[in-house]
Amino acid sequence: MSTDIHSELHAELAERTKHLQTVARSLKEELFGIDDIIDRVIESLRAWYVLPQLISRPVIVCLWGLTGTGKTQLVRKLAQHLGFYDRFIEVQMDGFSHGSGHHSRGSISAMLAESGIVEGTPGILVLDEFQRFRTVDGNGHDAKVERYQDVWALLSDGRLPPALSMLGEIESSLAYAEYEQDRDGPADKKKLKKRKLHLSPWEAREVKRCLKLPETLLQIMAWKPAEVHARLRAFRDTQQGWETDYSKLLVFVSGNLDEMYAETAQRVEDCDTDADIFHALTKKLSVIDVKKALANRFRPEQIARLGNNHVIYPSFNRATYVQLILSICDRYVSEIQESSGVRFVLDAGVYEQIYANAVFPAQGTRPLFSSIHAILSATLVNAALWALERNADGAEPVWLTLDASVPCIVAKYRKARRQFPVTLELNRLKQRSSEDFRALLAVHEAGHGVIYGVLFGRAPQEIKINVASFEGGYNSYEQRKAWSKENLRDRICVSLAGRAAEQMVFGGEACTSGASQDFMQATANAAQYVRHYAFGSRFSRTDIANDANDDLNTDVEATNPEIEALLMQEHARALALLETHTSALMAVVDALMREGSIAPAELAALLDLPATPAGESTDAYAALLASFRAHKADVLQPAADEGRGAGPPAVAARVLRALA
Repeated sequence: MSTDIHSELHAELAERTKHLQTVARSLKEELFGIDDIIDRVIESLRAWYVLPQLISRPVIVCLWGLTGTGKTQLVRKLAQHLGFYDRFIEVQMDGFSHGSGHHSRGSISAMLAESGIVEGTPGILVLDEFQRFRTVDGNGHDAKVERYQDVWALLSDGRLPPALSMLGEIESSLAYAEYEQDRDGPADKKKLKKRKLHLSPWEAREVKRCLKLPETLLQIMAWKPAEVHARLRAFRDTQQGWETDYSKLLVFVSGNLDEMYAETAQRVEDCDTDADIFHALTKKLSVIDVKKALANRFRPEQIARLGNNHVIYPSFNRATYVQLILSICDRYVSEIQESSGVRFVLDAGVYEQIYANAVFPAQGTRPLFSSIHAILSATLVNAALWALERNADGAEPVWLTLDASVPCIVAKYRKARRQFPVTLELNRLKQRSSEDFRALLAVHEAGHGVIYGVLFGRAPQEIKINVASFEGGYNSYEQRKAWSKENLRDRICVSLAGRAAEQMVFGGEACTSGASQDFMQATANAAQYVRHYAFGSRFSRTDIANDANDDLNTDVEATNPEIEALLMQEHARALALLETHTSALMAVVDALMREGSIAPAELAALLDLPATPAGESTDAYAALLASFRAHKADVLQPAADEGRGAGPPAVAARVLRALA
């Protein structure tokens, strides 16, 4: 390679790399809360964009996330910034792709042929809503799918074979038309018009695409059957250039895998759980979770063709929602100032109430956009008209505050003041409880929260009684990777602590049915403790046999008294612990009555717990292992010394004898 060519290549690579960095910065300015995802996507396509000559098969990037997290928006903006808007095709894998013609709707190759993507050159293909393109039904059986079957060949190596069956149908149709004409002899003009002796526009397009012909559609449509037959025979005989080369595509597979998000995706009504908790939950998902979810919808060989580059969108955290709210509100304010000349300044309370009444963490941005529009759009227009009547010209701002108790947005300009009613539906639902019911909820939920803190050494993630999603309150706890025998008993105690708190504060006769779900959970955990985990008096798995090959201890009835005794013991323990921590219990009750919730740090301070416990919610098994190793040092070390030079079985045998 000459010095000049080397310099030109170096300059081109440097320029493309620099442009890619610029694109990443622009995307981060336009899309909030997904900086890590943008970085990963940019890194995934770096070689494809900077050195496309190295690409010999499609680059596949899979984007998975809950609805409204910006998957499709990211891909569209990326194509725009990279200058690929004319070599970009978006396919809705549910079979309703926009822009696809009637005959191309069932074929990816046909849509690619109709696009601006030239064979053998880079382009961007988006396979959106991919989860709907399932090839396995809910029972694990193959599902009948007729559309887009060429997608698997495309994902494999980017080389698509011609539609020989379709070409055969076209050839047979023409041959049959010729046969009919020869058999019937000369016909009148009216019948000749009905005979199909030339290609239709659709057939001509398919022949042009599959045979890669330079002629125009009109020229191909004018061919007589003999010419069409000759072209088809020549194409079959050469067997050269059969495949259509789309190996340099950048393919984005995008969709929502509800199975991966377990209950999260189904909690569409949940506007109470803090966004940070949803974010932390979805942040833990990995490529293994993706593969498991895909296995419910696709065959193993199809999952393999998607590759391993799976980018998982977590749900948005609180900071991202706040950033979005500020950005959207600023845009509304700027647009109204541009059109009317009135300058608005929003008080912090406006943003806070928008967050409280617009965020549904499991549903992304779409509910947020609609809520902001409902709260602000008409109000800003009406407030601008009111301000203009008072000669507001933008020199002085119109201040907007939000009185949630009324509810209304209050506009203030100089000494004038005007209220504009707004609907804050979630606020209304959160305040629907009577004072008596709030007191009951506060005591019950405080009982759960205090006992959880005492037994598990950390505050619950949330304790709330002002709830819009349902009539009641709740505690939410961190997930655990493993449950010890002690943990399981503590879990039962926490479940029963709500009833214990009611009994202690209100008396036994005033206890309510609100603990029904708690008892269901506690009983299930106690049954597992005794029957499934063998932590009770028997050392076996006790269960009901559903199959002749189930090797189980089926004496279920004998375990019932032990389960009942365990529940009674843990309820008594909850009562005793609450008596010991009565001051903390009442402080939590007061906070819930006053605010409707209590911050984890505040509860941690009441119980003298670490505000931010280190590590995951598991017991100190590493420390227990180290302690055991130290205790058995006199046994383990001589065995290790003797074992030098001996094979692994001999060493293992000595250690086992020593431990015995």
